[in-house]
Amino acid sequence: MEQLQTELKELIIEALNLEDITVDDIETDAPLFGDGLGLDSIDALELGLAIKKKYNIVIDADDTNTRDHFSSVANLAGYISKNKA
Repeated sequence: MEQLQTELKELIIEALNLEDITVDDIETDAPLFGDGLGLDSIDALELGLAIKKKYNIVIDADDTNTRDHFSSVANLAGYISKNKA
């Protein structure tokens, strides 16, 4: 799970062109949106596409749980590991 979390942090940095941020700057349990990393809805779309491309997992934007899945790297890693083929 830790390796997946690190992979996701790298994916976030790469997909969103966060040049000033390193993997160590992203806390696993910190919020990705708002006060945490400060991502917005456009970033969520970009990240969703990157996840689809890398892990072949489609995250349904209309699903009421999507906000929870995207709330932190830890939650996202949990969601991906549960849904990975």
